[in-house]
Formats: sequence, structure tokens, C-alpha cells
Amino acid sequence: MNDMSGPPRAQQLEKPVFDTMFSRSATTFHPAQRILAKIAELKFTIEACTTELESERRVPPDLIETLRSFGVFRMFAPKSHGGLELDLPDGLAVITALAKIEGSIGWTAMIGSVGALFPPLLPRETYDRIYRSGPDVIVAGSIQPVGTAERVAGGWRVNGRWPFASGCVRADWMVAFCRMTEAGKPITGAGGVPMIRGFFMPAPDWRIEDTWHAVGLKGTASHHIAIQDKVVPEANFLDLENGMPCLAGPLYQAVLQLLPLFHAANAVGIAEGALDELVAHANTGRQQLKAPAPMRQSEVFQFELGRTAAGLRAARAYHDMQVTSHWRHALAGTLKDEALRAQGTQAGAWVVNTCIRVADACFSLAGGSAVYDTSPLQRRMRDLHTAGQHATIQQRHYLNAGKALLNLQRV
Repeated sequence: MNDMSGPPRAQQLEKPVFDTMFSRSATTFHPAQRILAKIAELKFTIEACTTELESERRVPPDLIETLRSFGVFRMFAPKSHGGLELDLPDGLAVITALAKIEGSIGWTAMIGSVGALFPPLLPRETYDRIYRSGPDVIVAGSIQPVGTAERVAGGWRVNGRWPFASGCVRADWMVAFCRMTEAGKPITGAGGVPMIRGFFMPAPDWRIEDTWHAVGLKGTASHHIAIQDKVVPEANFLDLENGMPCLAGPLYQAVLQLLPLFHAANAVGIAEGALDELVAHANTGRQQLKAPAPMRQSEVFQFELGRTAAGLRAARAYHDMQVTSHWRHALAGTLKDEALRAQGTQAGAWVVNTCIRVADACFSLAGGSAVYDTSPLQRRMRDLHTAGQHATIQQRHYLNAGKALLNLQRV
């Protein structure tokens, strides 16, 4: 694996920021506002590490620790354990702000913070063990049920190799999912459906395989993780579909309903960054080969820019509406509903794919200069296409939204 010690920039990042801004009035600022302000202060530092981020295929460790110190990874941890327990719209705004600066950093923050919604499905004793050293726990893992867990004395013997474990190189705990077996045969539930369970283990218990050579989101360190012949206690397992959370609070009652909205928040940020970068590119006075006028003075460019911006505004508006609706249901205790799950997934898929079209348009409108590695527009396009491949927001899930509208059983 790559050296995790971090470059000399760590000293710069560790300097306290906003001391003057917050020293006399910290209590008047909402926690999300404080985080957003500190992210804004870091914008140029984050942009300066883009080359390193892509070449090393992970977010620089010192930057991860700075984000941890800001509270990014405690946003959705409960107040009972020192977390911020932000309202969903406030936490997603932080993810969007980070993604607007750099997509891989937004994605890493999204995965590491949404990970706090999984441990409440564990027994309370296990949950307390995960958070016994404080709320700034980074969770990584994979939701694909490609491992096996065989019932044995003392728990389950786990074997598996899981892909796409974003942020695993800086995680504290990791989660993965298995098909449960006994005496070598699958355990089934209602209707003969195979039993799937997730399990948590501390990060040192996992093997990280350096496999993340990808077209986009290069800095997310989304490597494979593996465990071989490890007996995992029963108390470390969770039921994602039907488990009851050990914590009260609207954030923890329906994880699957919320996941697509996290992905959409990241996509909106990346697309907003792409549009801003295209406008800045045009404002340099760039004039493309054989064009009669500079880009900013071209009515064709102005028309396409306006149309692209409208698509982005529609994506953000749809996302904001769905987040508001889901959060209202969460506060009322009515979010754990299959129709709402289909509705949230429908929204997430549409928003992400609309953002992909925005990034594609920005790349195309920028002309030949966008093809170089130095152009942020090609990175935005790559990042969004990669994000759009995630199983949570694949367009095939429109099927379930259609079934819900027809009152048919979800598949």
C-alpha cells in the first residue's frame, strides 16, 4: 500500500483556522455552518492537492485528519456519544460543499459519515465499543453480499473479498455483507430468500488489496477488502433490511431509504463545480479555433450554458425536495416504508444521471482544452460517470418506483 505518513503539508493543515471568526461567537453558529465555513477556508488547499490525490489514489492522510477535526465524520453520530447528530439536510449540505471543491473528497466524506448510520443496527454493547474512544469514527466497507458466514461455536466463520471499500485506508471500522450458511448450506428466510447479514470488525482485522485503478473518483481508495477464516461474534452482525436500531432518533430508523440521497448530494456538488469551472473558463476570453467570437460572446455557447444550468437547478431542486420529504417522514417515524424507499431511490438515480449530463455538457462546451489532465472538467466528467455506476443509484431501480406507483410488489 502507499505510504500513509502524509506529506509536509500536514503542518499547514493543522494550523487552527477561524480562531478570530469563532472565538467570541462560536455558540451562535450552527455546527453545520461551522463546518461549511472551515471547508470554504480549505478550498485552495484542497485544490492544490488534486494531482497528489489522483496519483496516490487516496485523499492525503493529513487532509482526512483535518476533516475529522472539523467534525465531518461525526456529523451523523448521535449526541449521546459526542456526535453532532445533524439534521439530514444540514449534513448533506456539507457533503455537497466538499464535492463541489473535489469529487473524491466529497465521496470519501460521504462514505465515512454515512457509515455512522449502520452501527446503530448492532446490539448496543457492540455499538458502544465502536464509539468508546469518541465520535470521530470513520467507517468503510462494502454492501455487496459476496462473502460467506458459516455458523460455528462462538459466532460465524467469515470468508470473503469485497470490492469498492471507499476510504478503507483511513477507516477505523469496516463493514461487509455475507450470505449466511450452516453445515455448508444456505440459511433461508421467508419465501426461501437467502439470509444476508452485515458484520463489523476493526480495521486492523481486514486485509486491504491495492486494486483501485479506476477511471474516476481516483482519490477514494476504493480498494478490495478481505477476511479469511475469521470467527466473528454474533454481536458484530446486523440485519440491514429488518433490524431494529439500538438508538432512538430519526437518522437511524431507515438506512436504506436514505442512502440514495447521500449519493445524490455528492453528485450535485460535483456538477455545480463543473458548471462554475466552465463559466470561469469562458471568462478567460477563450476563443475556440475558427469560432467567430470568444466563447462568452457566442450566442450558441450562451444558449447551451443556460440550458445546462437549468438542468443542474432542476437536479438540486428535486434533491432538496426529496430530502425535505424524507426528513419529514423520519421526524414523524414513518420513513421505514417500501414506497418511500423506491421514491428516494428514484430521486437519487434521476439526480445523479442529470448531473452526469451536466458534466458531459460542460466538458463538451469547453472545447479541446478540456481533454488535458490539467483540466478540472475532464475530472468532473470522469468522477460523475464513476459515481453513477454505484448500485445504490443505478437507473435500473426506476423499475421499483414504477411498481410502487402500480401497487405491485417490489423486486
